[in-house]
Amino acid sequence: MDTINITVIDRDGVEHQLEAPTDMNLNMMEVCKMSELPVEGTCGGMAMCASCHMYVESDHDLPEKSEDEEDMLDEAFFVDDDKSRLGCQIKITEELNGLKVKLAPVG
Repeated sequence: MDTINITVIDRDGVEHQLEAPTDMNLNMMEVCKMSELPVEGTCGGMAMCASCHMYVESDHDLPEKSEDEEDMLDEAFFVDDDKSRLGCQIKITEELNGLKVKLAPVG
């Protein structure tokens, strides 16, 4: 499989159906930016800001949060301990087909 299907709910509640390539080592922040969704990614995907904060709405089994990701989420607004992730830390893989995320409000 070269692409997977992902649903992104923007801050206005509109669902966007996206196709994401699995062979380019992309992350969710990059996929959202490529689709012109309002995700900043100020730090360039290094888990040094929280401008790509999103909520994982589907039941996908994601890798554990790194210490850097945990530290950034501790400083973010509107964090949901069960759903909050940094989009830059969600790597696009075949296992994420059907992933559904919602962009977190900006603080």
